[in-house]
Amino acid sequence: MISQWQLRAAFAARLSDMYGREVPAYTTLVDVSREVNQDVLRAQGADAERLGAISRVTAERHGAIRVGTPAELRQVARVFGALGMHPVGFYDLREAASSAVPVVSTAFRPVDGEELARSPFRVFTSMLTPADPRFFDDDLRSRLETFLAARELFPQELLALADRAEAERELPEDDAEGFLQLAVAAFELSNQPIDKAWYETLERVSAVAADIGGVRSTHINHLTPRVLDIDELYRRMTERGVEMIDTIQGPPRWKGPDLLLRQTSFRALAEPRALRTPDGSVLSGALRVRFGEVEARGIAVTREGRALYDRLIALVDQQAALRPGADRAELARALWAEHVPGTERELAAQGLAYFTYSVAPDRPRDGSRPPTGINDLVEQGWVRAEPVVYEDFLPRSAAGIFQSNLSGEGSRDNEQEGAAYDSEWLSGAIDREVLDPFALYRRQQNNSLAQVARELQLDSALG
Repeated sequence: MISQWQLRAAFAARLSDMYGREVPAYTTLVDVSREVNQDVLRAQGADAERLGAISRVTAERHGAIRVGTPAELRQVARVFGALGMHPVGFYDLREAASSAVPVVSTAFRPVDGEELARSPFRVFTSMLTPADPRFFDDDLRSRLETFLAARELFPQELLALADRAEAERELPEDDAEGFLQLAVAAFELSNQPIDKAWYETLERVSAVAADIGGVRSTHINHLTPRVLDIDELYRRMTERGVEMIDTIQGPPRWKGPDLLLRQTSFRALAEPRALRTPDGSVLSGALRVRFGEVEARGIAVTREGRALYDRLIALVDQQAALRPGADRAELARALWAEHVPGTERELAAQGLAYFTYSVAPDRPRDGSRPPTGINDLVEQGWVRAEPVVYEDFLPRSAAGIFQSNLSGEGSRDNEQEGAAYDSEWLSGAIDREVLDPFALYRRQQNNSLAQVARELQLDSALG
């Protein structure tokens, strides 16, 4: 029997092989990431594995896909449910992007710490919003919804195997093989001709809308390795002649602890696609929709830590607007140095980041009673704190990656009121709860605190 985590690991590996064949620059990205990780490990030793063992970091991937309707998103949820992956977080890229990106998103991923350690595969999944009048008028919305309703992204055989794997949490070997073949095939780039006029109609609204609603299949849009030094990765990829986007999205590189998520990518490549013209003839064309992203993950922050991050990003925007020639990264570094605690211990003490705690093997053994506060326990050597890895995404960073790889700004009518989508709506649309990432991190931290209290026989709970 093949368990869910084994299915997940096998799916991630096969998807990576497939994407490498389709987008060779992705293989270069993976190779350079591996080289950088090995160099960081040699230079930093155990410190390099503070946010995950090198085996996990090197194997880690996140993918991104796009679908058109709630019905398609429900089917995606079934496929990823087979792999032990749950929807976590709600991301509204319509509001995070300055150009036209008419999608809302969630991320499917494991949520249990042990499952994440075994195979931390994630898929950032976006859904088109045809009901938003800022992007689609009534006529285009009707045509788009009719087009989407007529296609089938996932064969029924795949969905039946997915439901079985989710219910039983495993599959017999032969069925597992069938599931993996069908699942990988569902995300391959189709060679079917694309209706050129229809695609261009949607492209005038948004290149993202065309990529979702202008074709009769879905595909993996990017696959993302994890790297320990994203600035060095950026430099080495540029040296190899790979065109990277202009910036690294997310927090700046600075002297303090790595927080949240930093991302960059190489630019979308022109890929040959067959295009059908109105007279029925098929031309050889090219579209730019797929790219190679890379990420560096930091420490998960609390709601207070996230509020601080958002406030600092807004300050960077303000300062950059007042000083058009200034280096945005330098502005951010100065603000981080001024406002963000410079050590993990300070982050924990101020309640700005999540940590798991464990009783120290070399704790005091002189018969003294341990203190009752977690900060004192850490300070006096009774307990050790380990940072919780940020497993999720930043909507502004995701939108920034999307925008950097678009051929144009698209069109958006801000005089119209946008259609309402939120986490509760998305949960109803896919018939399963979209989980709150903060609650998941808090539970992980609280579970470790409860275990410490039991081991040290403390009378009151730690918090």
